[in-house]
Amino acid sequence: MSKKHLVFFWLIVLCNTVYSQNTISGKITSQGQISASDIHIHIGQKISSSDASGNYHVNNLPDGNTKIYISHIGYQSIDTVIDLKNNLKIDFKLKLNTTKLHEVVIQQKNSNKKSVAEQQLKLETIEKYSNKSLGDALKEIPGVSTLKTGNTVVKPIINGLYGSRVPVLNNGVRLEDQQWGTEHAPNFDVNAASKITVIKGASGLQYSGDAIGGLVIIEPLNVKKDTLFGKTILNLDSNGKGGSLSSGIHKGNDLGWSWNALGTFKYLGDKQGADYVLSNTGNREANFSGDIKYTAEKYNATAFYSHYKSEIGILSASHTGNVNDLYQSINNKQPSIVNEFTYNIKNPKQDVEHQIAKFNFDYYLNESASVTFQYAFQFNKRLEYDVRRGDYKNTAALDLDLKTHSINIDYKKNGHDWNLKSGLSANTQNNYANPATGIRPLIPNYDKIDFGAYVISGYNFSDSFSVDGGLRYDFSKIDATKYYQKSRWEERGYDETFPEFIAGDYVTQWLTKPHFTFHNISASVGFHKKLERNWDIFSNVSFASRNPNPSEFFSDGLHHSTGVIELGDLNLDKEQSTKLSLTIQKKYNGFSFEVNPYVNHIQDYIFLKPVGFETTIRGAFPVWEYQQTNARLGGIDIQTHWKITNHWQHSFSLAYVNGKDSSNDEPLIDMPPLNLNNKIRFSKKEWHQLILELNSEIVSKQNRYPDNNFYTNIIKNNEFESVLVDISTPPPAYHLLHFYTEMKFDTFKNSITTIAFSVQNIFNISYRDYLNRQRFFADEIGRSFQIQLKFNY
Repeated sequence: MSKKHLVFFWLIVLCNTVYSQNTISGKITSQGQISASDIHIHIGQKISSSDASGNYHVNNLPDGNTKIYISHIGYQSIDTVIDLKNNLKIDFKLKLNTTKLHEVVIQQKNSNKKSVAEQQLKLETIEKYSNKSLGDALKEIPGVSTLKTGNTVVKPIINGLYGSRVPVLNNGVRLEDQQWGTEHAPNFDVNAASKITVIKGASGLQYSGDAIGGLVIIEPLNVKKDTLFGKTILNLDSNGKGGSLSSGIHKGNDLGWSWNALGTFKYLGDKQGADYVLSNTGNREANFSGDIKYTAEKYNATAFYSHYKSEIGILSASHTGNVNDLYQSINNKQPSIVNEFTYNIKNPKQDVEHQIAKFNFDYYLNESASVTFQYAFQFNKRLEYDVRRGDYKNTAALDLDLKTHSINIDYKKNGHDWNLKSGLSANTQNNYANPATGIRPLIPNYDKIDFGAYVISGYNFSDSFSVDGGLRYDFSKIDATKYYQKSRWEERGYDETFPEFIAGDYVTQWLTKPHFTFHNISASVGFHKKLERNWDIFSNVSFASRNPNPSEFFSDGLHHSTGVIELGDLNLDKEQSTKLSLTIQKKYNGFSFEVNPYVNHIQDYIFLKPVGFETTIRGAFPVWEYQQTNARLGGIDIQTHWKITNHWQHSFSLAYVNGKDSSNDEPLIDMPPLNLNNKIRFSKKEWHQLILELNSEIVSKQNRYPDNNFYTNIIKNNEFESVLVDISTPPPAYHLLHFYTEMKFDTFKNSITTIAFSVQNIFNISYRDYLNRQRFFADEIGRSFQIQLKFNY
């Protein structure tokens, strides 16, 4: 290129550059008396503010579409786009908006700004499970299965992980309810939820740093309009010959006082398998939750209280007195105890009470920033009754009181293209094991202190691309007091590894005071990309650490809920997880799908392994021991939704987890098998909003499992005979069909009544589930007819 042409080229570029620099100016006024200098102005990539008179001036703006965003607390935002070609003068007038603060909160919860696609259960789905547990309802989400002890104690499994790896947050409070055991369900009334969100993996650093499996976030109903309404749900269930009644009333308000109150009562007798009664499987619940809230323009304050009380019967046949009973139960496929139906609940059973008292204070510094303070107290009382005689017949074999105090302080800031959240958390916990049981407690007395700090942020580079990331630090200290039999202490090798824990000598026992401290770092980073033609890609990598819980550390004795001896290990180290997940979403006119592959490497994965039998004065019981290994979990979740016509819809979901013990090159125990769900739905609004649904549930046989079978001697014909006790082989696959229908009627003025009818396990299939700890003793429940009446008023 000649010098003449080069000079001409740069003159053209310079002229165009100079020509494209424009100015926008003007004046901002309002309906009320405000400080005009506090008004935030975003024009293109420029951020400015007005002077005391409301005048503003923004220079160096390029040609083309330019976004203008003007906001001030208490006023409606102005959000518009102009085609800028030259200098421009524009005046704006702000309008009052008393609900602005609520809009800011909703914007912060927009999942499109996150690198993990959150999945939610809406109120419509939650109400279908009004008579069931939280774990049952969560099965509606692909990748979520359940670990059971019978049919009432149900806890969620997310991508193959459960227990303390999956924290449950109820109204912003992490449930602390001795959730460490596989036999302990979350103490929560599903009727108290308005929305349930599942976050898979450890990306929810705001809530927890040890959520290796994921998070379950439960939100109650929050009414922001000036209104008063109520809802009552009555459920009747043929299987158990009982039901539940839940009723709530809600008073909302834009500003001023609002409140909610909800009560639930459940009463069911023995469940019925396909061929026999599942004796002693009745349950009772009596729950209450309520809150009162005051909302002002710049702050709100809320007081919340909930009380959960349940009594749960444990299948009588699951408490074997010796190894012969277990062997016969596994091989005969018939419960050793089958009685007539009854509403009575006898030992063995659980009696659980959980209370939460919480206070929240939110203060809005301006229209884009806020500070939140929260204090919560939780009290959990767990009683577990064994089959005992004599003076201890009505005395609990396990009696635990758990008290938890927690404080959270959070700061939120929303910019035009970015958001920031940081906070501090602290809690103290005390567990008291009542010695009056007459039995060495499974879990000892202990005190626990936790402290955490986090910061998370997200940035929108454009309307189609955003990134987010976070970092969290957690400190934890636990001090316990526990008596160990000297034989057990030496058998475990603690005399050599932990001599400093010994605090006293009581002939056959050591008084010990174990002490542990942990420092953990968790992190998460990812992106969300919107592509053309309604494609979305979410990608996230997270790192998290989880400390051994009290059960994994200290268990030493018979767990009466399941009739097995559990042994903890003081040598356990913390788990460290690195998870990579990818979510791909695509939406067509009437069809959408989502694919979520993931891989999770866990160093020092803690699991419960059956290792044999131990004889006590109560009989011979299976022994399960907490151990550690390196693990790799990989899998995929798939879901589709197809709107075939205006009346017909089809949905499909698939979940598969492959769990491997990397250290020993064998499958992991208790991994969910492949499961598939198909649902066909017919709806007709003109026919009283009729809905008809047929659901197909297929659970395949788990062919990947470790071989933990063992030989033992049983008595046959008055002689000992060596037999193989098969506690490893999973049960066969099964296929169930379920039906659901509902209609709505205008019964009274401003009142709607919904009548629903459902059949679970239509063909009364006899089956057992690999993830039910009582699968050795009895089948799952058989066919169940259910009627639900819902009154909105």
